Amino acid sequence: MEIRRAMPVITTEQPAQARAFYETFLGFRVAMHEDGMLMLASTSTPTTQVIVAWPSVTAEDPELLNVDVSIEVADVDAAHTAALAGGLEIVRQLRDEPWGIRRFFVRDPSGRTINIASHI
Repeated sequence: MEIRRAMPVITTEQPAQARAFYETFLGFRVAMHEDGMLMLASTSTPTTQVIVAWPSVTAEDPELLNVDVSIEVADVDAAHTAALAGGLEIVRQLRDEPWGIRRFFVRDPSGRTINIASHI
């Protein structure tokens, strides 16, 4: 499976403080900012990224709060087929999202929810 990037998802009740920590202390830059989430990227290695998510009634992707790691793959359909063939627990079925990704959630052996996605 070709993995393009893997991003931990950090949930918080204090998004402004979390943003300041990752930007000021660690030097990440904001790559995407939407209500309920920030995607932060390393300035030296842009594919090194962290997602910060917080509860918001108007968030475009409120399900992100249920995810521990988000992994972008080259072929999400092949990954989904492999997960089914391997008998893995599918937490959320494969589907296209209105913001341009196709994804599903799978549970890893330690109980973490992993978002597996590709851009459409």
